Amino acid sequence: MLSRIAESLFWIGRYIDRADGTARILDVHLQLLLEDPWADEDTACRSMLSVMGVAAPPRGEVVRREEVVRRLAVDLDEPTSIAFSVRAARENARRAREIVSAELWEVLNTTNRRMPRRLRSGQSHEAFQWVLDRSALAYGVVESNAARDESWQFFTLGRAIERIDMIARLLATRSLTPESGPSWTTILRSCGAYDPFLRTYQGAQSAAAAAEFLLLDRLFPRSIVFSVAAAERSLAGIDPQTGRAGHANPAQRALGRIRHELEYTPVAEILDDLPGRMERVQALSTEASEAIRQQFFPTQAEPSWIGEVG
Repeated sequence: MLSRIAESLFWIGRYIDRADGTARILDVHLQLLLEDPWADEDTACRSMLSVMGVAAPPRGEVVRREEVVRRLAVDLDEPTSIAFSVRAARENARRAREIVSAELWEVLNTTNRRMPRRLRSGQSHEAFQWVLDRSALAYGVVESNAARDESWQFFTLGRAIERIDMIARLLATRSLTPESGPSWTTILRSCGAYDPFLRTYQGAQSAAAAAEFLLLDRLFPRSIVFSVAAAERSLAGIDPQTGRAGHANPAQRALGRIRHELEYTPVAEILDDLPGRMERVQALSTEASEAIRQQFFPTQAEPSWIGEVG
């Protein structure tokens, strides 16, 4: 497969999942602001910007929810926004039209054309749900129609890497204690994990249980360990030699370090330094992404989480 095609498929997977994850985070936290009259809007909005790696305005300038929605949802010039991710996924699909199915192209092209350019305060929930529906439709097209060949493996690899990074971003700036920031319920809802968590733990509703679920659950597709395993399987599918020499592949090695550091560290220790641990996960996911770039599409410019158009 041509490296430009492989890279486009990798970034289609990343951008679809990025739009989905961003919509989930914004929907839950903006709803929390509406429901809690005592919430500090400026603090909450700055936290949301921090989750997405966006620099907040200087202290003293109050950040309102309208500004967060504009920057993180509909601003085409903001590399972290949903609209930017939707457009970038469509552009990558255009570059790989000889590989991308007609159904997936239609989904991405239609989503880009219908993506709202502005949102009123009362429209955000419906718009975010629409983004989730369109992302699910794109996933469904790929999962139901795509042959499990290299093209599917690169798409799945990109999606897995993005999920590792997105969950780590969410947890890196949140403490799972009632005294600081949203509750564990809000965090679970932010990544679609609330109902699966309740079914799994059946009453053990604690910070440690929530952290364990999001980090280590092997059956929940958005947990970090599940996503690491999916990325490792995709790498092995693309390059059957991956891992045969003691995980000599740099991407496999970075992913293995994420899994090792989470699986062999007590949850209590992770919670004691959750932001630091998650920053470490982010750094290793970036390392894995860079190793993938060097191995499979080395002629392209180095990607970055912010601003990469693939």
